[in-house]
Amino acid sequence: MSTLARARCQAQAHPLAMDAVLATAVLVCMVAGSFVEPGHRDSVSWVLRTPDPLSLLLMTLGAAALVFRRRAPMTVLAVTGALSVIESVTGDPRAPVAMSAVIALYTVASTTDRPTTWRVGLLTMTVLTGAAMAAGPLPWYAQENLGIFAWTGIGATAGDAVRSRRAFVQAIRERAEKAERTREEEARRRVAEERLRIARDLHDVVAHHIALVNVQAGVAAHVMDKRPDQAKEALAHVREASRSALNELRATVGLLRQSGDPEAPTEPAPGLDRLDELTGTFRSAGLHIEVARADQGTSLPAAVDLAAYRIIQEALTNVQKHAGPQAKAEVSVVRVGPNIEITVLDDGSGEHETQDGGGHGLLGMRERVTALRGTLTTGPRYGGGFRVHAILPVKNRTSIGEDPA
Repeated sequence: MSTLARARCQAQAHPLAMDAVLATAVLVCMVAGSFVEPGHRDSVSWVLRTPDPLSLLLMTLGAAALVFRRRAPMTVLAVTGALSVIESVTGDPRAPVAMSAVIALYTVASTTDRPTTWRVGLLTMTVLTGAAMAAGPLPWYAQENLGIFAWTGIGATAGDAVRSRRAFVQAIRERAEKAERTREEEARRRVAEERLRIARDLHDVVAHHIALVNVQAGVAAHVMDKRPDQAKEALAHVREASRSALNELRATVGLLRQSGDPEAPTEPAPGLDRLDELTGTFRSAGLHIEVARADQGTSLPAAVDLAAYRIIQEALTNVQKHAGPQAKAEVSVVRVGPNIEITVLDDGSGEHETQDGGGHGLLGMRERVTALRGTLTTGPRYGGGFRVHAILPVKNRTSIGEDPA
């Protein structure tokens, strides 16, 4: 830390002591200035003189008042100004008592606003200069009288400049703190959104594969004694579903790793190109599914492609869990103008999430669709069953390269 910085810290920690030091220095300067005066106007020589006792008293009182300049700047200015007027009227030769008034005026200007500085500064200059010119022992045009006018103006100007700089620095500091808070809030918001996205992906993955594992395990337990070959096949499906669940969980949780982690997943997010694989896992679990596609090989943005895949996955998982063992499902993917429409129907008689209120799959689907500025319609079908219908814009209005899931 530099000497100037240490001095500033000490001044802030002990303001009264620093003002006492300043008052002492001002008193020394005033007393030293009162012992000398110019010899003649046409020469540069200086002569020694002895100040009057009244001048010494006025200088001492003016310097003592400066100790309290921070606590009561206006009062100190009034006191030092009055002492300066007395010295200007009675002092012959004159002592520099006005120096204390200049310091007090500087303090007022540095601690108040600009209009107050202008009013107080003009009043101080007018009173001190006018008193010296009108009632002083020197001629009104004497250099000492003009010097009072100049020094009071300098004190007011310097104080206003210091106040302006202090306000400018404070404004910069406040803007920097506000920007820092904004960055922190934005970071927290992004973290919260990422957690929600990962939670939705985990729900989709776990719900889908655990539902398949549950169905196949039930089949294996039912036919274990009578048809061991079918039980073995069901257990193979259980193994395949659990392996797929682990792989997708590993890929999803890998998003939480550091960007430089060499084990970070590189497999692209699933999309409609894996629709046959997805429906195949449900068929192997005993769900009858019919798929109809009329999207004419549309190339979808990554975010839309992933959302379409997850919507179908979640809808079929709900069919598997809630529609009953004999339910049939229909999946259609149709390109209609600027949109891609996803429809999943079932003819089951079980209750879906909207009836029991205990699931989060439909909520996750709605969030995905909303993030892409699409629409989602879900509800029971007339005559039984359930319908999930999503309309997704092919050219989504979010960042195409960013997964809004």
